[in-house]
Amino acid sequence: MSASTKRPRGRPPLRRPPGSSRRKATFSALHAQALGTLRKMIVTGELKAGERIAEAAVCDLLGISRTPLREALKLLAAEGLVELRPNRGATITPLRAAEIAALFEAVSGIERIAAELAAARMTPAEIRRLHALQMRMEEHFKRGERTEYFRLNQEIHQFIVAGAKNEVLTSTHAFLLARAERARYLALNTQERWEQSVSEHRGILKALEEGRGDDAGRLLGEHVAHTGVAVSANLMSQTGKPAADIVEI
Repeated sequence: MSASTKRPRGRPPLRRPPGSSRRKATFSALHAQALGTLRKMIVTGELKAGERIAEAAVCDLLGISRTPLREALKLLAAEGLVELRPNRGATITPLRAAEIAALFEAVSGIERIAAELAAARMTPAEIRRLHALQMRMEEHFKRGERTEYFRLNQEIHQFIVAGAKNEVLTSTHAFLLARAERARYLALNTQERWEQSVSEHRGILKALEEGRGDDAGRLLGEHVAHTGVAVSANLMSQTGKPAADIVEI
């Protein structure tokens, strides 16, 4: 095995995702495949913070060349998920406490404003759709399906922001959400926070259904802030340091 494909000691080999193949495809399709797969592996922790991405191993995993992979890495770097270093390749960006605090403060503010606007601007059909998403998400919670729950949770947050019908809010939120996604997934590591999250979403949905914009905004803003606190607590439990002292993990 060459130096570029060595894995950290004790780490299992990368698993080929379901449905992947070595068949030729267009560059854009290969690029999208690499981007989606790597983002998922980073968010769910299969690729660890600080870990170097072995390009040869990932190319073999996905059946692609290095060109679409490197284009995907550039986008992941723009999202803050990887760091590109000259002559050192790409590494998974560490979760840094100060950045997490600032990030969730920003996301909380954006989602609060979005929910206030969405309460007045979402159509009855959109409210029904949001209700259906909530019910599906709660079924995943009851079955302990964390990854599926998380995917729907993200969809709900995006749906509420889109319901504000404000393109500036939507585009800004999309950029920040890519950076917050990994931390949000980490927050569900504890059953207590997971249960709390489900309850908070019920309150947000009820406020939106009743057109109570101020309450919807306040509840969603607090929900996002609580997630940020849960992430900081999780990092502290892994490092043994107070949240303010955590540099990276």
